[in-house]
Amino acid sequence: MKLPLFQIDAFTDRLFGGNPAGVCPLQNWLDSDTMQHIAAENNLAETAFFVPQEKTGCFEIRWFTPKTEVNLCGHATLASAFVIFNVLKVEVNALSFQSRSGELRVTRDNELLTLDFPAAETYPFNTDIRDKSGIIVGVPPSSVFHCPKLNKLLLLFDREEDIISLNPKFGELSSLLESFGSMGMIVTAPGKQSDFVSRFFAPPVGIDEDPVTGSAHTVLTPFWAQRLNKTKLHAFQLSKRRGELFCELAGDRVLISGKAVAYLKGEIEI
Repeated sequence: MKLPLFQIDAFTDRLFGGNPAGVCPLQNWLDSDTMQHIAAENNLAETAFFVPQEKTGCFEIRWFTPKTEVNLCGHATLASAFVIFNVLKVEVNALSFQSRSGELRVTRDNELLTLDFPAAETYPFNTDIRDKSGIIVGVPPSSVFHCPKLNKLLLLFDREEDIISLNPKFGELSSLLESFGSMGMIVTAPGKQSDFVSRFFAPPVGIDEDPVTGSAHTVLTPFWAQRLNKTKLHAFQLSKRRGELFCELAGDRVLISGKAVAYLKGEIEI
């Protein structure tokens, strides 16, 4: 069986920036083990698989890291929408994806793609983790929060420079996150040229650092909207590849906008 495979750089307007995602369009679902093997072979943060539904512009979508299936992935959804709009040439301006996290919508306005995802709230978390996490990532956070909806921790720092300087010990970080039953850690601070900046680490699911993380911004957008008293926010994710996101809190939804660039088109044989 031959299947098309694309690699798309998401949340960037230039090659080799943003977050690369594998995208594998299907006509019918493969078994989960096969999709997991493909994702492991791709060795990207996530590979997205989608299957069209009867109505034009409607799809089912699933995402796999090299180690496991995940419930939500923003950049691979953006990458999938890019493929549907620009390669498959589906003649609509809005897409609907059915997923483990419910319905996810993507619209386009020229090159700008906008994800419409459910917002995720955070709550103050176990203070014991503050000192432990500070030792592991290199700088102690000012506060620690938990997002139960996405099972992620959020660490708040005072300065953008703190976020840039973090150099986690990933083995120890993975053990710490697993001890709290968490799959990843968002770190964030006020930005100098944006409303906020962030990075995201998820070693328990095989991703030491994710270059640009759409799902993390479903947490960060309401978090910063409350603190800055504004609903439209500009953000940078300060990984080495760097990503730019435009976020808006719209009730219980988060709108996350960005661009994408095609890097690779190929075919896999299984």
